Amino acid sequence: MELWFSDYHTDNVKVSIKVDRQLFGKDTDFQRIDVFDSQEFGRFISSDGTIVFSEKDEFTYDEMIVHVPMAVHPHVEKVLVIGGGDGGVCRELGHYEEIRQIDVVETDQIFVDVCREFFPDNACGLNDPRVSIYYEDGLRFLRSKQGEYDLIINDAIDPLGHTAGLFTKEFYGNCYKALREDGIMVYQHGSPFYDEDEESCRVMHRKAYRSFPISRVYQAHIPTCSSGYWLFGFASKKYHPLNDLDEKRWKKRGIKTWYYTTNLHKGAFMLPKYVEDMLEEEEQ
Repeated sequence: MELWFSDYHTDNVKVSIKVDRQLFGKDTDFQRIDVFDSQEFGRFISSDGTIVFSEKDEFTYDEMIVHVPMAVHPHVEKVLVIGGGDGGVCRELGHYEEIRQIDVVETDQIFVDVCREFFPDNACGLNDPRVSIYYEDGLRFLRSKQGEYDLIINDAIDPLGHTAGLFTKEFYGNCYKALREDGIMVYQHGSPFYDEDEESCRVMHRKAYRSFPISRVYQAHIPTCSSGYWLFGFASKKYHPLNDLDEKRWKKRGIKTWYYTTNLHKGAFMLPKYVEDMLEEEEQ
């Protein structure tokens, strides 16, 4: 008997992965968490029936959400990661010696515990002595912060359910307040391909564009994400993601990557026409 996991991208589209076995399944106070093992994607974890990441393609997401801002900002010392309980973002941040402190705010401790058990290659990032984990609501955590962080990475799952507060106008405003005068915020921006997802992309860009003087969107190909096409947001008080990219400085670090390069960095901000049109409409 074959076992398949189906991730419904819309009411009319689903992507199915043949799995060898289920490794974990539990309803927490915040979500349903399942872990499966597969031939094609290795182990993958889902939240409420939607794939969060897989062993095979997580590097794309984590590298693009970390190295893009780190190649732009000249000196990041203090970072806030909202979500990120799997540790992949912290793993990539760990390559940067100048970072002194990484605060991770994750709502669901069980999610962290599951990732530590089943995804050690990601969770190793949480063992960095510079990392402190806070198990609380990200928006509530932000409200008390002012001018503290050089970089904020919003690694929350999606704009629904227990993470909905991380996609509100108040959230973007609080991120702006919590950043230092030259701070950068990056965030997962979702997929614009399906009609059902387009509105959330529009809303996120509208709020970021109104909250920050510099707001740009970039892209990546991630097979297990909706439609395989994913956007990230780059919002900054001072630095432009292309004009302030320091290729020589980043290459000198010698960081081994599988996806990110400084050439790809530049190309990632070159968006399809339909995405450009969508973003420009919200800016007007």
